[in-house]
Amino acid sequence: MFSGCLDAIDLNAGGGRKAFGCLVVGIGAFSLLLVAASADARELKVCADPNNMPFSNLAGQGFENKIAEIIAGELRAELSYTWWAQRRGFVRNTLKAGLCDLVLGTPANLEMLRTTAPYYRSSYVFVTRADGPDITSFDDPRLRDLGIGVQLIGDDGANSPPVQALGRRGIVGHLIGYPVYGDYSAPNPPARIVEAVAKGEIDLAVVWGPLAGYFAARQKVPLRITPVAPRIDGPLLPMVYDISMGVRHKDDELRGEVDAALAKHKSEIDSVLAQYGVPRLAAGGSPVR
Repeated sequence: MFSGCLDAIDLNAGGGRKAFGCLVVGIGAFSLLLVAASADARELKVCADPNNMPFSNLAGQGFENKIAEIIAGELRAELSYTWWAQRRGFVRNTLKAGLCDLVLGTPANLEMLRTTAPYYRSSYVFVTRADGPDITSFDDPRLRDLGIGVQLIGDDGANSPPVQALGRRGIVGHLIGYPVYGDYSAPNPPARIVEAVAKGEIDLAVVWGPLAGYFAARQKVPLRITPVAPRIDGPLLPMVYDISMGVRHKDDELRGEVDAALAKHKSEIDSVLAQYGVPRLAAGGSPVR
């Protein structure tokens, strides 16, 4: 294409105009190539909550945002988001509606999704002031006399596993509920329960580990974080969860690619989790140092 133009150039016979014409043609052809390349560029569409630190937010500051960037980089894909409050109907209105293709931070083997291998394991933890009671078990008799903050899940304020564990022991008189979602018009709604411990409004809180680790480090007083025990209370009440990513049930190819990326970049992902203070447990249940 371009060699013919170059051969036609003769500066003594109006070749300057021909050269300019060839330049225009060349730029146009190059632009078409760029457009074609852009059309073929891969996109990784992630379903995420815009106001759910430390997991994700609109500014991309959450640890799931950072991990999504790692996965997109490995897949050589442009990362984009479908933002939706992570409440009842989240998966139905995002992934299953075809608006996005990947959900981070979902319990492993969740039936409504095709889940990847887990990329971390965490648990509920006791959060106390460093100068407060050192509680390590739901069976500690001191719990009966303490003001305990607990997380309520869902729009209907359903009981979280720790609430059920305390209820089984008759420890219900001093419980104070804090909705996981809270006031969505304010930033970081889940932080309220940890802030209440720091302010001395409650003696202790039982909080999902990643939330506790992130917000405890941001309080003005030192707080203590201890994984709860027992790890499984009764036959069907786990306090420890493996966390995976999820795709639609038929997206086996994407699931395989994400699995491979998680394995390849495990050390980077572990580093991100550590930076955000996520309490992690090894396969045997011991804390990851």
